[in-house]
Amino acid sequence: MKTDSTPEVSFSHYGGKPAENYERYFVPTIGTAWATALLEVAGLSSGERVLDVACGTGIVTRRASELVGPEGLVAGLDVNPAMLAVARSVSPTSIEWHESSAESIPCQDASFDVVTCSLGLQFVPDRSAAMREIHRVLAPGGRVVIATVGPTPPVFEILAQALARHVKPEVAAFVRHVFSLHEHQELRDLAEGADLRSVSVEFKPLRVMLPPPREFLWQYVHSTPLAGPIGEIGDDERAALERDVTTAWHTYLDGDALRFDGNAVLTTARR
Repeated sequence: MKTDSTPEVSFSHYGGKPAENYERYFVPTIGTAWATALLEVAGLSSGERVLDVACGTGIVTRRASELVGPEGLVAGLDVNPAMLAVARSVSPTSIEWHESSAESIPCQDASFDVVTCSLGLQFVPDRSAAMREIHRVLAPGGRVVIATVGPTPPVFEILAQALARHVKPEVAAFVRHVFSLHEHQELRDLAEGADLRSVSVEFKPLRVMLPPPREFLWQYVHSTPLAGPIGEIGDDERAALERDVTTAWHTYLDGDALRFDGNAVLTTARR
């Protein structure tokens, strides 16, 4: 039951720029958990040269910068200028930033020891081209570490189904696309098709405690492309969406927190 001391949380409460919301709300929870899993596998060392592809607001990029130290070199690449603007504002000035697609990396051949990509490859239109570019910029013996997520966990399947009912099926497709790159053989084929070797695909279960359901719903919406289409429906439809999602999410409450169990799908390979 809502009380006078309970802050009002609604669609408009978290309105703002998506990239800033992404850094403020998504990165501290899911983004950080997947970045940590990726970097544990990457095993970065002092002095290494690292390229973070589809870097978003730079959670992996800036952590990589700490790990390789001043003797190393770290660059982040993303196609979204708003994400890069936030990344620049919260990251060390020593990091290089490139506004570019993953299919056309503006860096020299064999210029990095490690290429990382966390929660981004599933959104690249031509994944095979991106993997060939990753191979090209890796130095001989260099390694690549990619973190994706999937299959769609119940918490997000609930959201997808509600979006299909209350907004439109095409909007629900965005949620499912987030979890679309997790099949072992598909990931192996992508890496081996780019002439990478020693390919390994491992699943690491992760549990992330998220804000209470209503808070997380609108934080997530305003950190993603969902904000646009949901903003176009009426107040009654948004209220129905919120009611359906938050009611179903109560099954996954741990105290006041929403419990998210997902798989970090970690693909590693070498040139």
